[in-house]
Amino acid sequence: MTQPFELPHFYMPYPARLNPHLDEARAHSTRWARDMGMLEGSGIWEQADLEAHDYGLLCAYTHPDCDGPALSLITDWYVWVFFFDDHFLDMYKRTQDRAAGKAHLDRLPLFMPLDPAAPVPEPENPVEAGLKDLWARTVPAMSVDWRRRFSVATEHLLNESMWELSNINEGRVANPVEYIEMRRKVGGAPWSAGLVEYATAEVPAAVAGTRPLRVLMETFSDAVHLRNDLFSYQREVEDEGENSNGVLVLEKFFGCTTQEAADTVNDVLTSRLHQFEHTAFTEVPAVALEKGLTPGEAAAVAAYTKGLQDWQSGGHEWHMRSSRYMNKGARSSSPWQAPSGLGTSAADIGAVLAAAGAERLRAYTHVPYQKAGPSIVPDIRMPFPLRLSPHLDGARERLPGWCHSVGILSEGVWDEDKLVSFDLALASAGMHPEASPEEIDLITQWLVWGTYADDYYPVVFGSRRDLAGARLCTERLSACMPLDGEPAPPAANGLERSLADLWRRSTAGMPRQAREVVRRSVEVMTRSWLWELSNQFQHRVPDPVDYLEMRRDTFGADLTMNLCRLGHGPAIPQEVYRSGPVRSLENSAADFLTMANDLVSYQKEIEYEGELHNAVLVVQNFFRCDYPTAAHIIGDLMNQRMRQFEHVSEHELPVLYEDLGLTDEERAAVGRYVVELQNWMAGVLHWHLECRPRYGAEYLGRRTHGFLPDRAPVLSLG
Repeated sequence: MTQPFELPHFYMPYPARLNPHLDEARAHSTRWARDMGMLEGSGIWEQADLEAHDYGLLCAYTHPDCDGPALSLITDWYVWVFFFDDHFLDMYKRTQDRAAGKAHLDRLPLFMPLDPAAPVPEPENPVEAGLKDLWARTVPAMSVDWRRRFSVATEHLLNESMWELSNINEGRVANPVEYIEMRRKVGGAPWSAGLVEYATAEVPAAVAGTRPLRVLMETFSDAVHLRNDLFSYQREVEDEGENSNGVLVLEKFFGCTTQEAADTVNDVLTSRLHQFEHTAFTEVPAVALEKGLTPGEAAAVAAYTKGLQDWQSGGHEWHMRSSRYMNKGARSSSPWQAPSGLGTSAADIGAVLAAAGAERLRAYTHVPYQKAGPSIVPDIRMPFPLRLSPHLDGARERLPGWCHSVGILSEGVWDEDKLVSFDLALASAGMHPEASPEEIDLITQWLVWGTYADDYYPVVFGSRRDLAGARLCTERLSACMPLDGEPAPPAANGLERSLADLWRRSTAGMPRQAREVVRRSVEVMTRSWLWELSNQFQHRVPDPVDYLEMRRDTFGADLTMNLCRLGHGPAIPQEVYRSGPVRSLENSAADFLTMANDLVSYQKEIEYEGELHNAVLVVQNFFRCDYPTAAHIIGDLMNQRMRQFEHVSEHELPVLYEDLGLTDEERAAVGRYVVELQNWMAGVLHWHLECRPRYGAEYLGRRTHGFLPDRAPVLSLG
């Protein structure tokens, strides 16, 4: 069969190594699969299928250093997960039987108890039998923290198969951002990362949830999945009618050829590997120091990181050999696997290394403060009506008094002219059109604090390249939000004083759990600004996937949504907020607004502030395209995210209601929350388009950017 595209030149700098216990793992996994009922008689595989796929070879390449028993156990896990995938395809995807598929998935978590002594049901099929056996053999060697993380990753891997099934039923192809997020869960690489821990060393709980370890796992996952999409396009898209493939997603989004889409997928894959390396060498050592890891714990993180690298190179080698995939003409840019024969030489290796270096260095070569305006804002789809609070004028009048009282207009960052010109009361009036005057005041003040703090960090700490000072500031801001009613430390400046005031007034009467949620969302935002400062000091334009995901944090989206959620109290069960459809809804709304901000603020940030964190610039840098082209790509992606929001609201939420058995009252509460997200998008978009002073050239050209010229900056941190 003719291949639909030529496989690109892969970036793979690490040599693949083969575990010497390969034959042992092959023999064991064949016996195990037969014992579990996965071979003859299953209707899914024969022994010839298992041998052709050669999962023993996959695991021997991806876990080259573990001993024989560990390799056999890991191989059994991969036999199980691929059998699950093929079984689900045959039983539920091909028949499009959603109800039976859900019933099948609902039973599987019962076979993964955190307490190994807990009873489990009797298996009813090979998938259940395999999971029961594997869980009992694996979890005794690992901590409860690892069990919890691995169980969640396994459930995501299983449950998000329903997302793929729903898309097949609807003939729907995901947008690029949605696809990356969902592929991590469906594709199983976070699950694979858990098995890397089993084979190498368990990640200490102190750092398991931090950004650096999360990014290692996510970049590992994205690279594994995108590589698989390239090799499996022919089987999945042409043979199986699958819609969940990155090449197909980019074909549809850009309206380009399959070859062009494949080349772009490979570019994203390479960028994710570069991000993995950047995180491993810069962020992981820093977090180890920050969390006070012992030498043994730091060594465990290093072993895990090396294990993820081994998986990348070994997985690539297996894809080039397995009969399961399209691999004719597959090439690697690894200097250890250079081509041989006529026309090849050391110069070929040099060319490969030079190309890889040029790709990596491009992120560091942006020239700041270039003429960029006026900002280009393509047509933006906004299907929801704008409604403004009748209390807008009153909020505008009362706001300066509060800002003066807490001192944020006397620190050399803002003055009253900036405050009035930015008109953040207009944003709050659109976000919450039915709020009381007191609520509008409080919401406006939160917006002022977040916007002011976002300006404060680069002006105060960026100008001095003071990351240590920024970290101390961030820690002190957390202390301004006490959880148990204890007094906050005395404020050292207006930034702290204003946050302490907002915290006291916003959380009075809240239960401790709700206060924890709000505090955590503020901390997510302030810590994301440290990431921005770090990139600024390195003069590094971020990787596009990392940027889009971190942009939700730097924008304060989590804080905004958590403040919305609090108004619904227990009317909405927490499992609703944790569900895939609601997370998809919230992320779509957040991405729509962050990209709107980046479009409107492009001239302000690029020309006047020398900023590196702007989605349009990130796209320019990644695709090597001009500003108008990048702006229209971002506009198209915004509109796709809006359509996804509508799709989830109209199609996925009703299914979620049924799956969770929500009452009429709970469904109505979720409906009100959706309306609040709609108001958030409509109101904040309106503010961006109307707020000419903050983003318009006529205002930007007459204002100082940085410290105000007539104010001494307040830098005291106590």
